[in-house]
Amino acid sequence: MPLSQKEYRKMTEHASPTTKSLMNIPSAFFIGGVICTLGEFLLNLFERYGYSLRDAGAWTSIILIGISAVLTGLGIYEKIAKHGGAGTLVPITGFANSVVSPALEFKSEGYILGLGAKIFIISGPVILYGTLASTIYGLIYYFFLR
Repeated sequence: MPLSQKEYRKMTEHASPTTKSLMNIPSAFFIGGVICTLGEFLLNLFERYGYSLRDAGAWTSIILIGISAVLTGLGIYEKIAKHGGAGTLVPITGFANSVVSPALEFKSEGYILGLGAKIFIISGPVILYGTLASTIYGLIYYFFLR
């Protein structure tokens, strides 16, 4: 039985979940803010103990990535992301989560064909295009701007 566009639209509206933007947006803002506040706290802590801004930033990134990887491995990051949405995707912790999640998902296929082959399935394009863009920029800088 063919459906008219109006009937089809009515069916899809009925089947589609409603968006809870009034709850999701503040929650994402809060969770993202907590992650960034933790980063600022760590950065200030390292600077207080005499690290240069560059070194403090590096250590802050390392710690945030490590925390994210451990929380992903324990299944906690997914629960935080369920409530925080995009607030957990934007900071560096979201990138760490995107590397660890496929590794955990495919570890049953072995270390080479599972973990090794699938670890960058989500973040691989980001790494690839980031590397490509930086190489092109480096060549332009080397040949034309130095």
